[in-house]
Amino acid sequence: MTSLRPAADARPAPDPAPGRADRGARARRGAAWWLPASVVVLVATVLVAVTIGPADLSVADVWRSIATHLGLGGALGLEPLGALPDGMVWELRLPRVLTAAAVGAGLAVCGVVMQSLTRNPLADPYLLGLSSGASLGAVLVLVAGLTVLLPVAAFGGAVAALAAALGLAGAIGTITPTRTVLAGLAVSQLAAAATSFVIFWSATGDSYREILSWLMGSVAGATWTSVAITGLAVLVLGTLLASTGSILDAFTFGDTAAAALGVPVARVRWLLLVGVALLTGALVSQSGSIGFVGLILPHAVRLLTGARHRLLLPLSALCGASFLVWADTLARTVFAPREVPVGIVTAAIGAPVFALLLWRGRRVA
Repeated sequence: MTSLRPAADARPAPDPAPGRADRGARARRGAAWWLPASVVVLVATVLVAVTIGPADLSVADVWRSIATHLGLGGALGLEPLGALPDGMVWELRLPRVLTAAAVGAGLAVCGVVMQSLTRNPLADPYLLGLSSGASLGAVLVLVAGLTVLLPVAAFGGAVAALAAALGLAGAIGTITPTRTVLAGLAVSQLAAAATSFVIFWSATGDSYREILSWLMGSVAGATWTSVAITGLAVLVLGTLLASTGSILDAFTFGDTAAAALGVPVARVRWLLLVGVALLTGALVSQSGSIGFVGLILPHAVRLLTGARHRLLLPLSALCGASFLVWADTLARTVFAPREVPVGIVTAAIGAPVFALLLWRGRRVA
């Protein structure tokens, strides 16, 4: 009878990816403090970013203004700020910083979800033509002089682009990651061509400058309404997307593996894609098209945490929020008194960082 016991001189098979196992172990050990540390960094980032600018403000001034407007000044024994510095904090800088934080968090979460659903490391929130659709809607109302309808038009354009992409992918056959990406690229190119035509045919003078600024991405005009829209979208849709960590872990191994684990693949993919589109549309309606946040942040965070989505999703949101706040701070201060769209800054930072991540990935592979 053949023995089932290993031979005396048998040696255990070597780990085919010891580096990857070590990174996973480090990620599990660090999970206990990555999230709270990121929360602290984000809070500090918001407070410090509000102080940066031509007016001389301190973190204490920012805290006094926030506490006063929240009705906590008396309980904490804080004197209110003067009218001018208080207006600088509460009406100008704080809404802009909080909007940037919400947009950065939402785009990062959408990037993680898109990369998992499509199993495409180059996927980002705009992959399905969402950015081009939002841009077309925004440009149409800008050239018509209906600026007040800009958020609604951008949101509607993004959702319409998603519907067109998913409809095209479904018309071809079963919705698969490859078909979804190809359909999204087709819709994106069509919407981009329509946007270029509208700009060429109709935009003149100030409208052209306003359109160009929006297409490059900016939170310069953020108000408390912007904070409410982006914050509520991230709180509701972002939280729902971030709660799907175990499902996205299953998608990482492919549709067949996910179905074997009990995931209704087609229905879940539809729901998650719609959630990404709605969240992206809400964010783009307030900030324009800001690239690279949803592309590079998930990759950068994976280097710290590994690929487990239960930690990757919330940490990407926190890191994306801090990243975009600092990118916008650079956009409004580096060339002061002039200001550049934050999308230029994210591209200038994101392109070399993404190249570095690709280089690191080549060495690991």
